[in-house]
Amino acid sequence: MSAIHRDTPKNGLLAAFSPEDGERFFSDLHPMSLSVQQVFYDTGAPLENVYFIEQGLASVLTKLTNGSMIGVGMIGMEGMVGVPVLLGDETSAQRVIVQVPGTALRMKAAPCKAAFDESAAVRRVLLRFAAARLNFSAQTAACNRVHSIKQRCARWLLMSSDRVQSDVMPMTHEFLSSMLGVRRTGVTTIAGELQRSGLIRYQRGQVTIIDHAGLEAAACECYRIDHARFEQRL
Repeated sequence: MSAIHRDTPKNGLLAAFSPEDGERFFSDLHPMSLSVQQVFYDTGAPLENVYFIEQGLASVLTKLTNGSMIGVGMIGMEGMVGVPVLLGDETSAQRVIVQVPGTALRMKAAPCKAAFDESAAVRRVLLRFAAARLNFSAQTAACNRVHSIKQRCARWLLMSSDRVQSDVMPMTHEFLSSMLGVRRTGVTTIAGELQRSGLIRYQRGQVTIIDHAGLEAAACECYRIDHARFEQRL
């Protein structure tokens, strides 16, 4: 394993592997920088690589027939972009892009799938994350059905903050509208309300959470469920 990987990994999945499995299966990791709106996969694109995020945040978007997109997941330093590879998929069913810039470690999909198939210990770690992704999507589906735009907006901001471990995040109204599946004008109204309430500050495409406890109170129950699950994975 190269020198960059001998220290405790910043990525939660890599940190969960034993040193022996890390050396055997994950020694060929290539560091890369992540820029805002960078595309990991587009819908229908081949899954040639997987990515272990060290810093930053990826958003998983499902595209509808009218061309609109809605957020169905997010992945930070706790996980891996490319879980469908483990389940035998060869192309991506969603669009996965960088929401918050940072760094990641890239490896070819084939050796990652081989590690998953060959090592029970590696498989346990990766299956726990895959299950967490499924739970996240199920919670989001319920959230989108029953909770208000304001509650959902507060939830997405808090979940993003948890994963980047910062209260300051690049976040445009256009991007939030995609994540929430609502018109940009709706997001602008809600963001203005949260700002007037002293919960966030929004300027020049950047959101700063000012009152974390207050924003939690404004969010729906789904955030607290996600936060508990996220803490258990770290």
